[in-house]
Amino acid sequence: MEKFVPFEKLSKKKQRELNARKRGSWNGVRPVSRKIENAKAYDRQKARKWGEDSHDRVFCFV
Repeated sequence: MEKFVPFEKLSKKKQRELNARKRGSWNGVRPVSRKIENAKAYDRQKARKWGEDSHDRVFCFV
């Protein structure tokens, strides 16, 4: 049986091990906050694609 040692007196390595065990796993879920993009905001990538598409068509006015 191991002796009880207060958490504060454990080595940093042991503290990290205990904390990791308490946390557990996210089971494939990414804990990063996600937010919906603002539809009204200017998007450079979208504007660039729109500009490239317009050069494909040639209009003739007679």
